[in-house]
Amino acid sequence: MKFWSRLVNWLRSLFWNQELELSIVGLQSAGKTTFVNVLATSEFDEDTIPTIGFNRRHIRKGRVELRLWDLGGQPKFRESWEKYCRDVDCIVFIVDSADHGNLEVASAQLHKLLSWPSLQGIGLLVLGNKNDLDGALNEEELISALNLQSITGRTVACYSVSAKNQNNIDVVLRYLTNLPKKQRT
Repeated sequence: MKFWSRLVNWLRSLFWNQELELSIVGLQSAGKTTFVNVLATSEFDEDTIPTIGFNRRHIRKGRVELRLWDLGGQPKFRESWEKYCRDVDCIVFIVDSADHGNLEVASAQLHKLLSWPSLQGIGLLVLGNKNDLDGALNEEELISALNLQSITGRTVACYSVSAKNQNNIDVVLRYLTNLPKKQRT
């Protein structure tokens, strides 16, 4: 059955455009807006302004249109994350992989977000940003630090990236463009 589903999705992709809606969440200063800007322009801007509330972006990559909710990561905005993640195809959680002091808070916020019943089954993509910095965790270390192995009932992927240097951004784009619409497991 999976083979036929993948074949049909592949054939559809040859003839029709695909639209994906994503929510980009994570603690403040993790690089969420920088990641979105790099996706949109392929350029890094040192003077990125922190997101207050949310930003909405539409980005076209080939036959895929990405509709993004870039959500503020300050404590006062975290309770609203659930509202913007309800009907997306994938939740993208970005963490500063070099900020060891905030990993426990990031893990707690991620698991709190995923506990919402309205978000059950929505795929999760975790990006450990800033892998260009000394001491940045690799993918295996991120999986352990964020306790990703305990997450069930949804597809979970984890990549180590650098939005600044565009390390692994192409891998993330390939993952996202191959993501089935409204992926629910």
